[in-house]
Amino acid sequence: MCDMFELKCFIQNYHWGKKGLDSEVCRLGLAGGHINIVDEKQFYAELWMGALSKGMSIVKNSGLNLNKWIDFNHEALGETSIAKFGKNLPFLLKVLSINSALSIQVHPDKDMAEKLHQEYPEVYQDPNHKPEIAIALSNFEGLCGFRPYAEIKMFLVEIPEFQDIIGLELLKKLKEGTTNENDIVKNIFYKLMTSDKKIIKQNITSHKNKINKLDAEHKKKYLAKLFCQLDCWYPGDVGCFCIYFLNYIKLTPGQAIYLGANVPHAYIYGDCIECMACSDNVVRAGLTSKNIDVETLCNITNFDGAPAELKLFYGVSENNYTTLFKPPVPDFSVAHIMIPPNITCNLITRRAASIIIVINGQCKVIGLSELLLSTGKVIFVPAKLSIQICTYSENVHIYQAFANL
Repeated sequence: MCDMFELKCFIQNYHWGKKGLDSEVCRLGLAGGHINIVDEKQFYAELWMGALSKGMSIVKNSGLNLNKWIDFNHEALGETSIAKFGKNLPFLLKVLSINSALSIQVHPDKDMAEKLHQEYPEVYQDPNHKPEIAIALSNFEGLCGFRPYAEIKMFLVEIPEFQDIIGLELLKKLKEGTTNENDIVKNIFYKLMTSDKKIIKQNITSHKNKINKLDAEHKKKYLAKLFCQLDCWYPGDVGCFCIYFLNYIKLTPGQAIYLGANVPHAYIYGDCIECMACSDNVVRAGLTSKNIDVETLCNITNFDGAPAELKLFYGVSENNYTTLFKPPVPDFSVAHIMIPPNITCNLITRRAASIIIVINGQCKVIGLSELLLSTGKVIFVPAKLSIQICTYSENVHIYQAFANL
């Protein structure tokens, strides 16, 4: 049986990330030896832990990239994982530090991902789906899924700029309720996202001027702070108006959202653990300088409306120290592990290979050998390897990702 080993992981410096040591990614990257120095002017957006080619983790004791190590030691993935996913690690674990909004986006399901990859391989560079979970490390904000239709209708009726953008005919159908609500919301959203950029920009300016003059209660109702912040980050971008269609969600540390195929979303601010199927397929429609594909997004998006609270994804307790987030896909699960000081305990043995990151604390990990782990350290644990954790004088805060088999 293979033993566990430490990984050196890859950092992405996207411009929506936090700068320098304000970034959790930077803090963990420096503490864990993934970077050696900090540039306080640099963006530190994502820490990637896994075997995706755009940001491959490296086996510290050999210098091999993780994919190459798996080629030589594929049995470490576990029999059930190999039967389902072949000789590939099926998930990518990340830490994100977000200072300005990511794009309005959806991820295609497996069939659509294969189709898009075949037709547009330069844009959609792999044939895999990309369901994902985000677990807040700090206070976290995002947009997730369509609001209840009553809320959307209220905003569309009460905000006069939508009349100029959408037109009276579609709004009349929404008010009268004579057309299937799902269809009419889809048509309205498509009209918004494909409207002339000059018209969008004019109406953003008009709406911003109006909501800035409102009293505090009405500013809150119309999400004035969020609207103006998005316009500051992405001036005149149609994505600013999406806040009146999508649920605005605020998470506290430990809370999570799951984003299945075709669920529209955008992360806005905060730090989180993110885990996903091993893919980088994203269909974008706003709040971005990257490729936009409104036609595809509107064709595949799930337009069902639901309250924000239904978008929360809850973990289940596995033991005194472990909360398991188990989404309805086989590609990944995430265990959130909190171990008190001066404790020796056995981690739950997993049937598939896992990756562990220490968010805070120091501990000794005993497998076939021993490793001293501390904040930011990342290790690969082969399938079925039993490991023991010994903590010292502080809490140890860990996340562990593995195939959901």
